[in-house]
Amino acid sequence: MKISEKNINILIVEDELLIAKNLSNKLENLGYKIVGIVCSGADAIERADEMKPDLILMDIVIKGQIDGIETATIINQKLDIPIIYTTAYADEETLERAENTGSYGYLLKPFKERELHATIKIALSKHQETVKMQQELAFFATKSENESRFLAMVYHDLNTPLTTIQLSAEMLEDCDFSSRILTVNKTVERIKKAASNMSELLEDILMIAKADSGKILLNLKSVNLVDLCYLILDDMQPIATQKHFINFRHQQNLLYANVDAKLLHHLLTNLLSNAIKYSPNGGDVSLELSSQCQEVIFCIRDEGIGMTAADIGKLFQKFERGGNVSNIKGSGLGLCIVKHIVDLHGGTISVESAIGKGTTITVALPFDS
Repeated sequence: MKISEKNINILIVEDELLIAKNLSNKLENLGYKIVGIVCSGADAIERADEMKPDLILMDIVIKGQIDGIETATIINQKLDIPIIYTTAYADEETLERAENTGSYGYLLKPFKERELHATIKIALSKHQETVKMQQELAFFATKSENESRFLAMVYHDLNTPLTTIQLSAEMLEDCDFSSRILTVNKTVERIKKAASNMSELLEDILMIAKADSGKILLNLKSVNLVDLCYLILDDMQPIATQKHFINFRHQQNLLYANVDAKLLHHLLTNLLSNAIKYSPNGGDVSLELSSQCQEVIFCIRDEGIGMTAADIGKLFQKFERGGNVSNIKGSGLGLCIVKHIVDLHGGTISVESAIGKGTTITVALPFDS
């Protein structure tokens, strides 16, 4: 269904009156209807509930005890209204917080009409697609709960980076490259990160599909595991922050085993990336490589959020995630794939963890799988 600007009601949340009036004028010139301008989170929540606008333009920095991102989170819990953030300066931490609330994009001040119009149209179109998908998923749910959950997860996790890519591309299109080179560089990085996230998810989906159909076959070769671990640790550096300290401990420089190097790379990458991701406050992340009793042992330790015994019990099931992961993104597929790779090699995997004290995962594989 084609979106008509004349039928779109917009609520503006902005604590600078001149900016709000200027934005309102631009939107009215584009044919949109402004149903209100408010300057605080509390007023935004009240007005959104009262007016049920089609779209909210939310300034991140506003008056009151809660900022725009917290306000959007509360509104999203009660109402299905697409929200676009507005901000004068978008640092990476703020943008990551905004994305975790399920926003439909962001706009940098000062506003350009073309960028404003394009971002709103994309957001509204995406919201329509989301509503349609939710209706279809409701139908699927009556037939298969697991299929519904899988499709919902895939749609959400692919939709978010796709939206980021589209909006970032629009920003690049309207950017004055000579005066906003830093903004351009950050936008390019966001596009690359979103594309990478999509690629990783699609790889997990393909791997699960192959595992379920018994189509994953081992390609065993003699591999120097020390070299493989160093290669994987190099890949981990870009996703670690300055608060993380990644260590690799090994008993010898040459340790060969007959393994599937590609699958083992996938396994260790997943476990190490989880160790980093679920250590949001940083700390030591270590990979230990050793051997004993005709087995090679990989031990991955972190000082992160940890998990309960109940969570550990269902850790390797599809879609299952710890109850304390909060807004940390994840599909619930990675560890299911890890367990499948371990089983294919005839190995074992064990987990030790406690809330707030980190997690240790130990994988033991036979030298000759």
